[in-house]
Amino acid sequence: MKPLGVTVWFTGLSGAGKTSISQRVQEQLGEIYNTELLDGDLVRQTLTKGLGFSREDREENIRRIGFVAHLLTRNGVIVLVSAISPYQAIRQEIRQKIGSFIEVYVNAPLEICEQRDVKGLYRQARAGEIQQFTGIDDPYEVPLNPEITCYTAQESLEESVAKVTEYVLAKLHSSALTLPL
Repeated sequence: MKPLGVTVWFTGLSGAGKTSISQRVQEQLGEIYNTELLDGDLVRQTLTKGLGFSREDREENIRRIGFVAHLLTRNGVIVLVSAISPYQAIRQEIRQKIGSFIEVYVNAPLEICEQRDVKGLYRQARAGEIQQFTGIDDPYEVPLNPEITCYTAQESLEESVAKVTEYVLAKLHSSALTLPL
């Protein structure tokens, strides 16, 4: 019998903490399970290079990430996706395609994300140098029913990582995840 895989999809504003949490979760789960991290910034440099930031391009970006996540998940891999993925409908579409899916909303107020802005993207967006920046002049649609919410303005990194890791392990061990088609 093939081991059960799952996609753990981290969504939230730029600077919310998606990459930090997903990297640490991968370190912990990777000691026991086959894991793969699909980070939105790295994917945009390779798989989705050339796509812009229009709604259509953002949706295509997420569909491509979702396709890769689906392939890995159905082959028993725990796939950790760290991507802003600002639109509810496309996240729901990917959830339906993958089946074995856990949504993690990495929730941090916009003000906190702007304070953490190590790349200077919010500053550039506020100055009008970057257009269609999520949270500034392009919407971020908050998940309606995520399985997990990490409140990174209140929780430590370790608390958020533990929350995700414990949830994923409980689901894997309870067989509560559906097998992808």
